[in-house]
Amino acid sequence: MFRYATHADEYVRPLPRPLVLTANKTPPGHPQQVHISTVGANKMRVSWVTDDRSRAVSVVEYGTSPGKYTASAKGSHTTYSYGSYQSGAIHHVTIGPLKASETYYYRCGKAGDEFSLRTPPANLPIEFAVVGDLGQTDWTKSTLSHISGADYDMLLLPGDLSYADRVQPLWDSFGRLVQPLASARPWMVTEGNHEMEPRQHDYDDAFAAYNNRWRMPYEESGSQSQSNLYYSFNAAGGAAHVVMLGSYARFEEGSEQHAWLKRDLAGVDRRRTPWLVALLHAPWYNTNEAHQEEGESMRAAMERLLYEARVDVVFAGHVHAYERFVRLTQSCVHFFSTSALEVLLRLIDQLIIQLTNLVAGDLDEDLQQQGRQPGSNVHHHRRWRQQGRPCYQIHQGSQVGAPFGVPGGELRARTTEDRQRHERRLEVAP
Repeated sequence: MFRYATHADEYVRPLPRPLVLTANKTPPGHPQQVHISTVGANKMRVSWVTDDRSRAVSVVEYGTSPGKYTASAKGSHTTYSYGSYQSGAIHHVTIGPLKASETYYYRCGKAGDEFSLRTPPANLPIEFAVVGDLGQTDWTKSTLSHISGADYDMLLLPGDLSYADRVQPLWDSFGRLVQPLASARPWMVTEGNHEMEPRQHDYDDAFAAYNNRWRMPYEESGSQSQSNLYYSFNAAGGAAHVVMLGSYARFEEGSEQHAWLKRDLAGVDRRRTPWLVALLHAPWYNTNEAHQEEGESMRAAMERLLYEARVDVVFAGHVHAYERFVRLTQSCVHFFSTSALEVLLRLIDQLIIQLTNLVAGDLDEDLQQQGRQPGSNVHHHRRWRQQGRPCYQIHQGSQVGAPFGVPGGELRARTTEDRQRHERRLEVAP
């Protein structure tokens, strides 16, 4: 148990907001639920759904000017069934090579609207939007509105996307809700507990909807899971390496995920990759009463690997409360007290920070009364709802620290002569 520091105050959690259902207004052969994800150094995967399962083609036409497509790529499509539900045709097409920091205009399946995307930069700085437990309620719409106001490069989502919970049409509604943002910037996701939808207690195919709809670059990262349950990718031309861990895949020593993580981290050259970021769903540290110790067995199995690899920051979700810890590992906490509005983290050498995010849309009713305000000696910053940008910029350079909105900010690494020994200074200023 991650122990609480007692405090008289308790959170007044906002009430749940209504479910937002986004209807389909496109003809059967036209694309809907369009979203993109990064694949390798200079390619993008474009994914979408058509209600027409037989005649819609898996083709993307694209170019750098509106309506002028100078290239095209072909892919494939799949379907899945869940009880009486039959999905539409789910298309995946990889386009590229693409130039970095370039706007491309594209059309899916030679039908319907034109979309545009901007590729991530080839070097630092890069800005990530990080959201967890997104759902599809009025809270979700508020969160998406905040994200749309940020000029971010890529969105990272550590699990719990649609909250379909076996009601498969909610996956379709979610895809349509996030399409305006997910079609314009790459969304990189991993699974949460709400992606797990077993059929009659059969867990062998529990992630059918997630795996078919939100395909991630697991093959390119050497993952042996044959699904999106864990993978990794490079960003900013390899200056950042992002590891997406699977809280709901086997992770104990001897498991495929554990072996893959060891290989993946061993392959990161920190002289070329100063930033190493990890995401997972169930947090390893959590001062809320809700979801206590749910990530403990994974922490015990994997934390040492992240620690020895000098992972810079870990993002998690699941708890639905924003919490930012000082450096901590193996249940040992180092802290210093300061006002929530004047926080300055100075994290040096071997460290892991964990951030548990509620910059998300969904509020579980069973969590409404389970949040308690801990003392400031456990964490550095914790709030229930955040009005700042859920975005984090990472830089490399000699200038360290700058003001930013909460949650989010600028993470700047200062390179030193003994960089080879991984002695780097990290400062975060809210």
